[in-house]
Amino acid sequence: MRHRTHPSRGSQIRREIAALAARMMAEDGIGDFGFAKRKAARQLGVSVTEALPNNAEVEAELRAWQALYQDDEQDERIRAMREVAVEVMSLLEEFRPYLTGGVLDGTAGRYSEVDIELFPESAKDVEIFLLNHDIAYEHREPRRVTTHTPEAILSLDWAEVPVRLTLHERIGERNPRRGTERARRAAVEALLDESPEEEEE
Repeated sequence: MRHRTHPSRGSQIRREIAALAARMMAEDGIGDFGFAKRKAARQLGVSVTEALPNNAEVEAELRAWQALYQDDEQDERIRAMREVAVEVMSLLEEFRPYLTGGVLDGTAGRYSEVDIELFPESAKDVEIFLLNHDIAYEHREPRRVTTHTPEAILSLDWAEVPVRLTLHERIGERNPRRGTERARRAAVEALLDESPEEEEE
């Protein structure tokens, strides 16, 4: 007996969701893969209970989109945002900062934030530090509760670049979220050191 299979249907939907989610992340500044995928699925009329593309599939579409539409602009943006990250991480060194997200992996879009995770003894210590240095910030509530829900999220502007500080309990530094890439300041500085020579030839 012949079995009818529809492998193309599911894979085609996954590709469409991944492509739309990537475009949203690039154009609208959405930084959360899960949120972008769910929003894309709804726009395409697909139930979010169906198999969604994984983060790697969306990231591949995002890199392809940026290479096609943003190329030189993208390289300049990432460099500028990494420079901001280094400055902020230097200032907040005592709170164990790590760069994560699109600025680290090179996929940050036009409206993306510089995502920095902090692991202070107390979230209040960071807020007091910012107040003492006359750095204006906005306190935001975490979008949803998970096992890695931060204690606080603080948003601020640094050299006209939006920065999001995600504050976690100190113990969380030893137990990073699975699949989340992060880097200390020295590693970010090394990334900056790798890129300028491209302009010399």
